[in-house]
Amino acid sequence: MSGCFARRQVLLATGAGAGVLALAACAEESSPTDEPQPGVVLLSLNELEVGQAQVTTTDDGVAVAVVRTGEDEVRAFSAICTHQGCEVRAEESDLYCPCHGSRFEFADGAVIDGPAEDPLPEVSVKIQQGNVVTR
Repeated sequence: MSGCFARRQVLLATGAGAGVLALAACAEESSPTDEPQPGVVLLSLNELEVGQAQVTTTDDGVAVAVVRTGEDEVRAFSAICTHQGCEVRAEESDLYCPCHGSRFEFADGAVIDGPAEDPLPEVSVKIQQGNVVTR
């Protein structure tokens, strides 16, 4: 009978492991639609030259790509790739996803090169006292 008992233990352990994995798959993670709370300082405007971008993460874990488009102009986008949710990096002239190679425009978050098909969602920001702040 010890073989039967061992088999039951293995089956129970396997079932419990599958349950844990199923719960982990349901855990909340960052998605391209997550937006930071209003009034969050993302960075100082002095940290960016015109035509440059920087990815920053808020205290609540939202990754945002800030692009300085003019002397007193900035735009911001979710820094989460719309393909499979990896965080993009700011490169010299675009935003790049290191997971699968998607590239996005600085100016409007549009897809330059896939596999992503959707643009990066815009995050509403303003310049306030020399800082880039979420609206």
